[in-house]
Amino acid sequence: MEWREQVALEKRAAFRDDDYWGRPVPGFGDPAARIAVVGLAPAAHGANRTGRVFTGDRSGDFLFASMHRCGLANQPLSIDRDDGLELDDAYVLAAVRCAPPANKPTPEERDTCRPFLVTELDALRDVRVLVVLGSFAYDAAWTTLRSMGEPLSHRRAKFAHLVEQAAGRYTIVGSFHPSQQNTFTGRLTEPMLDAVFQRALVVAASGPAR
Repeated sequence: MEWREQVALEKRAAFRDDDYWGRPVPGFGDPAARIAVVGLAPAAHGANRTGRVFTGDRSGDFLFASMHRCGLANQPLSIDRDDGLELDDAYVLAAVRCAPPANKPTPEERDTCRPFLVTELDALRDVRVLVVLGSFAYDAAWTTLRSMGEPLSHRRAKFAHLVEQAAGRYTIVGSFHPSQQNTFTGRLTEPMLDAVFQRALVVAASGPAR
């Protein structure tokens, strides 16, 4: 928490005139969504600056461009809270609500923020699919669903891109995180991320949520 606020005061030179959000970042999207996207944590100069998850950084650019191509967003850009972005049938949130040092949240931060993730998921009554961005989000989603009383298998699939795991009333679909480390190296490409959302749409349409 202290680091999140320190970043908001010190700022990055490119954003020195911006009024940083510098607070916990809630989820964003369609309250009637059938698909929830679970990320890691706000980026120091992305969501921690703009106040909207996956907004103002390259990871968000990659994510929302894919969601736009798949019909889940009305535009491919995610610049600031007032840019007109709207999501359709999708809601995006993070396992950790405060920007962590080096963009690497810890298990302790994940566990501390779990009640907020529980509250958000419980409010999304129509969600059928959780798209998890990376293994950290996969772990966070699994432990969160367990704490919500979902009847989970004692064994779960190892995280991988496009892994699919039944989780009580939900289906988890895995994706590599759209970080620059993954997108710049080709570990995650546009067609690969599009395939995740296309699969999520198929699963979401397969029956009622609750």
